[in-house]
Amino acid sequence: MKINDWLKNTEKNLAGAGVGSAHLDALILLEDITKKDRAWILAHQDEQLSLTQIKRLSSRVKKREKHLPLAYVRGHSEFYGRKFLVNRHTLEPRPESETMIELLLKLPISTKVSIADVGAGSGALGITASLEMHNPNVDLYDIDAGALAVCRHNLALHELHLHTRKSDLLRRHIRTYDVILANLPYIPDHYKINQAAAMEPKIAIFGGRDGLDIYRRFFQQLHRFHWRPNYVLCESLPPQHNELAAIAEKYGFKLFQEQDFIQVFRLRL
Repeated sequence: MKINDWLKNTEKNLAGAGVGSAHLDALILLEDITKKDRAWILAHQDEQLSLTQIKRLSSRVKKREKHLPLAYVRGHSEFYGRKFLVNRHTLEPRPESETMIELLLKLPISTKVSIADVGAGSGALGITASLEMHNPNVDLYDIDAGALAVCRHNLALHELHLHTRKSDLLRRHIRTYDVILANLPYIPDHYKINQAAAMEPKIAIFGGRDGLDIYRRFFQQLHRFHWRPNYVLCESLPPQHNELAAIAEKYGFKLFQEQDFIQVFRLRL
């Protein structure tokens, strides 16, 4: 079968199954199997796919037709230009979370400050922070052992030796921190999510009636510690920002900066 014919058939099948990104998904799967980039694929649509390639592609397309997240089908995702392993224990890293790294890198801090990635999941945020800042002082926390196993695989993939710990937020923290990256569950319980997102771990998605219950517990927890971070970076839906800022303010943190889904809170002196 020619690449062009496979693309047309697959796009039709995926679209018929209700996959909104049918054309893009088909191209990405082709890139994975052929080991060719998109430009090559589009320029060589008369090339023949081997029977082995077609078989492997068919298996992946069937999974995607059932709305399994594309990252789970592939076994990995990209974040900030790097590859991260993912599976059913972790969320697929979102492009909007990359803004947290961009804002982190602009903070008036030393590149060797201590950083905690709370609710680390695949470890994309903490690992990226460590690599971009050349900083070994990054620790990664998650309440789910399965997610931490994926995180450790990603640490090995990127040849990093960072600490990971199973913990409810920072209850079992290893040390004190200057900066905290907190991409915690923030979707309201009643919020309707798409079929692919519904297959991701609910513990990492939903945050109570208004979506901010985990953030309330997190800031309450920080308030009980004998130390305070200088900066806390959070992700939430833009309509939640005013309420999240009020929660942070209650516990001594003032809004310092915000962009898209991300808010940066600074310790109030």
